[in-house]
Amino acid sequence: MTEATTPVVIAVDPGRGKCGLAAVDSAGRVMEKAIVAAAEIAEAVARLLEAHPDATVVLGDRTGAAEIGAMLTARCRVSPVLVEEHHSTLEGRRRYFEENPPRGWRRLLPLGLQTPPRAYDDYVAIVLAERYLTSLGRR
Repeated sequence: MTEATTPVVIAVDPGRGKCGLAAVDSAGRVMEKAIVAAAEIAEAVARLLEAHPDATVVLGDRTGAAEIGAMLTARCRVSPVLVEEHHSTLEGRRRYFEENPPRGWRRLLPLGLQTPPRAYDDYVAIVLAERYLTSLGRR
């Protein structure tokens, strides 16, 4: 597969209540990221596919993958590529703290003792997109 055939990767970190969503270009640049209610993920992916019709949709292979995959296939007419999620939550958490370092007294606490102040499923979706690009030899 060449860069021309996969200009954008739309990655979904599936979950029961919410999903992480990210659009990443073939060079690994994050174009968009969001956290979306699981019931609304197919509409969000459809919107991104309108903007990027040649995009490849990738989906984490763990919690909620079967249900979210079925929703994407029914609504968006795509067959998502499954991506291994092993340790992706930890990588997403690390990425969140890299981009949003603790401030004030929180910077004195080790990161291992902290919980991000918001959900970071969008960062997990970025990790999944990067894993897919790596599997293609792009990263």
